Amino acid sequence: MENTITKRQRELLEIIYQYIKDTGYPPTFEEMRERLNVSSNQSVVDLLEKLNSGCFIQKKEAGARNIAILPLGYSALGQPVLVAFRGVTSAGAPIEAIEIAGNWQAMPSLVDKIEKLQDEVFLLKISGDSMINAGIDDGDVVLVKSQKEFVSGEVVLAQIGSDSTVKRFMSEDKPPYVYLKPENPKYKNILFSDDAELKGKVISVLKNGYWKSIK
Repeated sequence: MENTITKRQRELLEIIYQYIKDTGYPPTFEEMRERLNVSSNQSVVDLLEKLNSGCFIQKKEAGARNIAILPLGYSALGQPVLVAFRGVTSAGAPIEAIEIAGNWQAMPSLVDKIEKLQDEVFLLKISGDSMINAGIDDGDVVLVKSQKEFVSGEVVLAQIGSDSTVKRFMSEDKPPYVYLKPENPKYKNILFSDDAELKGKVISVLKNGYWKSIK
C-alpha cells in the first residue's frame, strides 16, 4: 500500500522529527545522510520521495529545509504533534513580534485537534491585558491557525506594519466599518489601515496547563 512505511523510511522520519524537536527546523540532506550513515544524497532523496508519496511528510518546496511532518507521519512514529513557538505578541498596543527560532513545543493533549487542521498552526505568548474579557491574559500562550479568510467577531493575530497584536476582528456596515477591537474597556479600537494584515485566527488559549476555547 502507498502509505505503508518501511523500517528505513521510519528511521529517516524519526531523524527528521527529532531534529525539528531539537532545533525548530528540518535537517539538511547532508545532516540526514550522516545520521542515516549513507554515502549519497540520492539515498536520502529516494526515501524522502517515498515518505512524501505515502503522505507521511510534505515537501513544500525544493530543498530539505522545507519538509513538514503530516498527521500520518506523527501517527507512524507514535509521537505528539510539534507546533512552532513563534515568539511574543501584544494584547495591548501593537509591538514588534519576537521571533524565537528553534523553539518547538510538543502538545500531546492537542494531537487530535491539530491533526484536523490543514493549515499551519503555531504558538504565541501574549504580552498585555487588552484581551482579558476574551479569556486571554498577560503571559498566556495562544494557539494560532494561519488562514486568509476571516469572519467578523473572530479573535485574530494582526500584523500592523512591522508590529503584531491580538484583537477581535470586526467588520460592520456602519462606521468605523472595519477595525480591531480590544476586549478591555481601557483600550481603544484600532482602525483597519492599508498596512494592517490579518495573519491568523486564535483558536485556543493555555490556562493552568489546559487548552481552552476563546470566548
